Amino acid sequence: MNKIGLLVVVLLFLVPQSHAVGKCGKDFIVIENVEMSLVLSTDGKAISLKHKPTGQECLEKGTNYPVFALTEFRPYDNELFLTYPAKPRTFAADTLWREGNSLKVGFEEIAYTATISLNITNDYIGFKLTALDYEIEKFGIKRRTEIDEFTLLQLPVKKRRYFGEWLNVEWDDKVAVNVLATDEFARIDAFDKGSCRLLYAGMDNRVKLMNVGAALITTTKEKLLDRIEQLERDYQLPLGVESRRQEAYKYSYYELRNVTTENIDKHIAFARKGGFKMMVIYYVDFAKSMGHFNWRTNYPNGMKDLQTITQKIKDAGMIPGFHIHYNKAAKNDTYVSPVPDARLNLRRIFTLADSIGVEASTIQVEENPEGCTMENGRRLLKIGNELVSYSGYTTQPPYQFTGCRRGELGTTVKAVEKGFKFGLLDVDTWPLFIRFDQKTNIQNEVGERIGRICQEAGFEFIYFDGAEDVHPPYWYNVPKAQLEVYNNLNPDPVCSEGATKSHFSWHMITRGNAFDLFQPEYIREATQKYPMYAAEYTAQDFTSINFGWNDYLAPDSSSTGMQPDMYEYICSRAAAWDCPIALMGKLQELEKHPRTADNLAVVRNWEEVRINDLLTKEQKEELKNPDQEHILLKNEDEKFELIPYQQLDGMSEDLRAFWFRRDGKTWVVYWHVRGEARLHLPIAAGKIQLLKQPGVEMNLNQEGEGAIVPVGDRRFLILDVPPRKVKDLWMQATLP
Repeated sequence: MNKIGLLVVVLLFLVPQSHAVGKCGKDFIVIENVEMSLVLSTDGKAISLKHKPTGQECLEKGTNYPVFALTEFRPYDNELFLTYPAKPRTFAADTLWREGNSLKVGFEEIAYTATISLNITNDYIGFKLTALDYEIEKFGIKRRTEIDEFTLLQLPVKKRRYFGEWLNVEWDDKVAVNVLATDEFARIDAFDKGSCRLLYAGMDNRVKLMNVGAALITTTKEKLLDRIEQLERDYQLPLGVESRRQEAYKYSYYELRNVTTENIDKHIAFARKGGFKMMVIYYVDFAKSMGHFNWRTNYPNGMKDLQTITQKIKDAGMIPGFHIHYNKAAKNDTYVSPVPDARLNLRRIFTLADSIGVEASTIQVEENPEGCTMENGRRLLKIGNELVSYSGYTTQPPYQFTGCRRGELGTTVKAVEKGFKFGLLDVDTWPLFIRFDQKTNIQNEVGERIGRICQEAGFEFIYFDGAEDVHPPYWYNVPKAQLEVYNNLNPDPVCSEGATKSHFSWHMITRGNAFDLFQPEYIREATQKYPMYAAEYTAQDFTSINFGWNDYLAPDSSSTGMQPDMYEYICSRAAAWDCPIALMGKLQELEKHPRTADNLAVVRNWEEVRINDLLTKEQKEELKNPDQEHILLKNEDEKFELIPYQQLDGMSEDLRAFWFRRDGKTWVVYWHVRGEARLHLPIAAGKIQLLKQPGVEMNLNQEGEGAIVPVGDRRFLILDVPPRKVKDLWMQATLP
């Protein structure tokens, strides 16, 4: 070990443990609180990050990454661009010193000095860029140059068992190292460097450069959320930790479809049977369009009707939630038609190469249209206040949009002069909506409208649907759009979900996401591939997902519909990671399905077990096996038993059955998919028991040498024979 290294080790050993301080030495700077000690060299490198209580070193030694840096998309300094090629170039910190509670940083080859203010607390250490000073030389052609990106903090953290990509935390059972934003403007990322992960916080000048912050937390797994909660309160962020700790965080929800004041009572009755404690209203049920949310005709009293529905939900002991789109306007909304709002986003800008009259069907432009979408429903140009569709374009001069239809979506056709600038409208992929320009105030305007609806209706849960429908930079605009809605909600929702999230979304989208609907015949495969994988992945961010959305479909000629074993599988896998589910409340399907009572009983049982945390750690691990299915049995004493079971092959697709072992006997749970029937089993009636449910026996009829078993609702058979014999009996059974 060299002399400098030995000196660092000795000084680290002597660092006091009691309070948050910062120190400077000849060749290093120590920034510490009661839990961590960060040692930086005076040339801007990270030497050490110690977790004091355990003494664990959290940084990978032998790396040479600068803690601070700045990037220009090409060299802007006159002498530098005469030397280097026109491509992004990063200038690393090469000088570092401390002045009070600020770090001063100099950079190689460029005359900037950055001031990074420190906020040292016993929960975290905050970093914020508060000044950038530029020294102009007395010779040469010099000017203060632009900075495109700034690296505020960059640490080569040793890999641990888990990495939460969303929260940006490396952790195991002993230590957690977290670099996170203290405002929505910091870009948080991590880069895999083999044996270490480079945890990064920085800024993009296209978003915001100055007075942007990030924080470093080094603590134990058990204390991490406490530290983040304090940071959220100190920096007045949405309270993501508090949300995750609320009782309602555990609740699954019944997603209403086509709800009105006339049918809400029926929906509530079904939701109660499923044990749901939350009901969610989709805005399309009461609003004609996304944007201005004008009332549909089936809500003649407007907000009063919506309040009637939400009050009934509350009176039933459930939480009313709101499923919204929020970052785009429907094509039929007044933001789009008949006069398109100037704040709708344009994906590309074009210049008219020639004037166009009101009859023109070809539009000549200066720029090459190559790459413009050719998807149906998305081919829209916004020329002033007129919307124009096109069927094609040329990619060789003269550049043209061809097959143009004027005055689309009820807009007014106008002649336009040569040189006019216009754009390719940002139509989403549905394609039912037009995305907002997030650089304008339209998002906040809609956020205020949504906030009023939530407050007046009493919504306490929010689903941010279509969160992907923003323009770049996505790391910023995804949470920015969510935040502009969230800041208008009063009170804050108990929890939220969303389709897409970025780092800062962690404070708002506290329960991950729900997946779109899967067909009954593929529900197991889809659950394994998507929600199960996502739940395990997102658990590393101390967050659950929603094992939904789950469709509710009655059987028909082409499908078995959703059956009790399917909900058993979904709910059991969700419980493995303490995740809720969501059920689509389609009233017509619920009323038509012959096994609705059984389906909802399955969901209700799992809700009770999961919400009350009745599963052991070992049982949860068992449920993570995708190939072994389980039944949650409510036994004779009204207690729950978790039992592995396997499907029985039978003579009819209308009969579903599963066997399991209990008390030394073979049990069969079975039901009819579509209705009612009678099953003939080649075994004497006296050798089997028929149960409506454990503890409630039913009579059996003898017919010849066999037993006649009713098939309809979910029932149980108990046979004092081994599973192999039961399988044989089932294969020989018939439906007369």
